[in-house]
Amino acid sequence: MSLLNKKTVDDINAKGKRVLVRCDFNVPLKDGVITDENRINAALPTIQKLINDGAKVILCSHLGKPKNGPEAKFSLAPVAKRLSEKLGKEVVFAADDTVVGDNARAAVAAMKDGDVVLLENTRFRPEETKNGEAFSKDLASLCDIYVNDAFGAAHRAHCSTVGVTAFVKEAAVGYLMGKELKYLGNAVENPARPFVTILGGAKVADKLNVIDNLLNKADTLIIGGGMAYTFLKAQGGKEGLSLVDDEKLEYCENMLDKAEILGKEIYLPVDSAIVSAFPDPIDAPVTVEYVDSKSIPDDKMGLDIGVKTQELFANVIKGAKTVIWNGPMGVFENPTLAKGTYAVAEALASLHGTGATTIIGGGDSAAAVQQLGFADKMTHISTGGGASLELFEGKVLPGIACLNDKD
Repeated sequence: MSLLNKKTVDDINAKGKRVLVRCDFNVPLKDGVITDENRINAALPTIQKLINDGAKVILCSHLGKPKNGPEAKFSLAPVAKRLSEKLGKEVVFAADDTVVGDNARAAVAAMKDGDVVLLENTRFRPEETKNGEAFSKDLASLCDIYVNDAFGAAHRAHCSTVGVTAFVKEAAVGYLMGKELKYLGNAVENPARPFVTILGGAKVADKLNVIDNLLNKADTLIIGGGMAYTFLKAQGGKEGLSLVDDEKLEYCENMLDKAEILGKEIYLPVDSAIVSAFPDPIDAPVTVEYVDSKSIPDDKMGLDIGVKTQELFANVIKGAKTVIWNGPMGVFENPTLAKGTYAVAEALASLHGTGATTIIGGGDSAAAVQQLGFADKMTHISTGGGASLELFEGKVLPGIACLNDKD
C-alpha cells in the first residue's frame, strides 16, 4: 500500500458538493465540557479549506464507547458548540439517535455552499463498529465526496471509516491524515539515518510485532517502561516484583538474538528507580532508590529508568537523524516516577533545530510530551496511538487502503 499516493483534499473539486468528512472528535468530556481540544484543533484546517472552497461540509465522528446505542453523555452536541466558536460560524448539529435520520437529512437538504453540519455520534448505531452495509449506505446517501481526516480511527474497519467508501465515487485524505502519513510513513519506509526507535509502556505483549518490524528498519532500539523487565529477565536479571511477562521470555530472547544477527543495538535500562508498592492513588508521594536493573530485591519493583539509564538513552538519542517514540519510560503520571520520561523528552527536544525528525507515536507518549512542556519542540505528535502502532507493525490500515489513489 502506498501511503503517500492517496488523493488528498487538494485534489478534489468540492465547490457546491456535499462533502462528508470523518473527523476524530473523540475528545475527553467532564460534565459536558471538553477538557482537551487538540483533536478539534487538528481537524480545523481541512474543515476551513472545504468551507473556503464552497463545499457543503458534513462532519461525522465517534465519541467514547456507547453500549447498545445512544447515550446522552456521548453526544457530540458540545463539539458542535465549540466548533461553531472556533470557525466563527454556526455548525448545525443534527441531533438524530439514528445518526442519519430526519433531522440529519433535513439539515443537509437546507445547506448552502460553505455551510457546516455535524452528525450525531456514529457509534449510536451499533452496526458502526461491525461495518454494516445499511449504515454505510445511509452515510453515503448524504454526500457526493468522502474525506477521511481521522487518523486515530484509521486502523478500524467501521462504517464511517471504510464501509461508506464503497458507495461514494470519490474518497480522499484530509490534511491531518496527510500529515500523519507523511511523517509516519516516511519515518518507517524512508528514514534519515541513524534511525532510533524508543519503545516504552507497560506490556511487552502490546508491542510484539512493533519490536519485530522496527528491528528490521531502525538502526537502534531503546526499550524502557514496564516492558523492559521481561527483556532484562530474559538476560538472566533478577527483577523482584517488577512487571514481567514470563510467557514472553522466549520472544525477548529471540529479539535480542535477532538484533545481534542484524547488527542492530538494543539498549535496555542499566539502573531502575524502585519502590516497595505501586503508588495509590497514582500520583501519591513515593520514596525511590536506584539499583542495578538486573538486581532488583524480591520485595521491590522498578517503576522508572534510573539516572545512569537516563544519561545512556539521552546520548544515544543525541546522535539520531530520525527518532520515533512510543510509550513512557515509567509511571509518568507520578512526579517522582516521571524523571525517566522527562529525560527522554528533553533529549528529543534538544534535537530541535538540528534537522533531525522527532515523531511521537500518540497515546501516553503524546500526553507525556504535552504534560512536560516539550510539545513545540517535536517535529510531529501523532493523533493516533493504536493507528500509529499498527503502522509501525507494518500493517495495512483499512481506513487508508480504501481511499482513492491519485490519478
